[in-house]
Amino acid sequence: MSRAGGRTVPRAIPRTVLILGTVSLITDISSEMVTAVLPLYLVAELGLSPLGFGVLDGIYNGVSALVRLVGGHLADRGRRHRTTAAVGYGLSALCKPALLAVHSVPLIGAVLAVDRTGKGLRTAPRDAMISLASPPDMQARSFGVHRAMDTAGALLGPVTAFFVLRTAAGGFDAVFTVSFCVATMGVLVLLLFAPGRILEPAAPTSSGSARVAPVSAAPASAVSLRAAFGLLRRPELRRLTLCALLLGLATVSDSFVYLLLQRRLGISVRWFPLLPLGTAGAFLLLAVPLGQAADRFGRWRVFLSGHLGLLAAYGMLLTPAHGTVLPVGGLPVAVLPVAVLVLHGAFYAATDGVLMASAAGSVPAELRSSGLALVQTGQASARFVCSLLFGAAWTAWGAHTALAVATVALATCAATSAVLRPLRAVEPAR
Repeated sequence: MSRAGGRTVPRAIPRTVLILGTVSLITDISSEMVTAVLPLYLVAELGLSPLGFGVLDGIYNGVSALVRLVGGHLADRGRRHRTTAAVGYGLSALCKPALLAVHSVPLIGAVLAVDRTGKGLRTAPRDAMISLASPPDMQARSFGVHRAMDTAGALLGPVTAFFVLRTAAGGFDAVFTVSFCVATMGVLVLLLFAPGRILEPAAPTSSGSARVAPVSAAPASAVSLRAAFGLLRRPELRRLTLCALLLGLATVSDSFVYLLLQRRLGISVRWFPLLPLGTAGAFLLLAVPLGQAADRFGRWRVFLSGHLGLLAAYGMLLTPAHGTVLPVGGLPVAVLPVAVLVLHGAFYAATDGVLMASAAGSVPAELRSSGLALVQTGQASARFVCSLLFGAAWTAWGAHTALAVATVALATCAATSAVLRPLRAVEPAR
């Protein structure tokens, strides 16, 4: 917000954020087409056990953690944010047709690893571009807009997969082919429209417009992996990274949440790809409002509240009242799946972009990609471990006991994070 003529005028979202949001929207249609059918393809088509699926799901969500620091480092050296992001998007696009050629679990795991390598390379540079293009007092709002556009793609992806599965003769192969075509469009939009040089906003002028200044390339000695890890000497960033890691250790992956709903409620296989729509819909509607709330009331409060919402979703999955139906608009609506998916989406809206906005406050511009990658790496590594442990617990003890353990773990980690809470880095700009 800025003042002009004695009145408050909301500032527009930077053009760079909108372009990157468009790229993410297109790319997420592609990736969520695959994500929507992947659990069913691996478990029902290939007959994987929950432990086997947990390993592959851990690869899918955790391998990116191993290369995010590399992506952040490459982007910071010489300010090659767009180039590094384009390589990452391109790698992920090429993996879609590769799924057509592999049918064994090891080869599928290798393809998923390459796909997540692409995600790891692009995530930190993309988020750094958003952060560098946004004024300090609207970081969470900018991330909220980007995440909302990204989630619009996540909303359209499962719908596209659903209709492709119902209408195309090729089944899963048709889904992978369409996904590749859409991903290619996203890469083209990034290369054609995203700026190659970032302009960093300064303080707004008296007219209400914000000045911009080019972000110059830092000396090679100032951009290194050693310098990136040295950022952890900053108390705020260190505490934020530790909290993200702790909470990630108790965050059950999306795929397991959808499998739990499908198995507990007996949802038909053909309706399974639509389950992510509930999460995506809530994320889409809440990302911008919760981003604005984080900028105004405190990013840490919103971030921790999101995990409390996830805790409530786990608790609902553990309750025996799964058949409750309420009339909504004259139609019967099952309460449990709707409530769980809405809480699941609200969790992402309150944590995903808000975490990056929080971290950006304690990371210098010349190491922005590397600093954000540190936080992302801690969180992604923890979720990788959680996927492995939850898959093993499900195989050994059953789904209900595994989820009960995860619920207790999340409550414990949330309480610990409340004590360790960062202070200055997550407060809204004044």
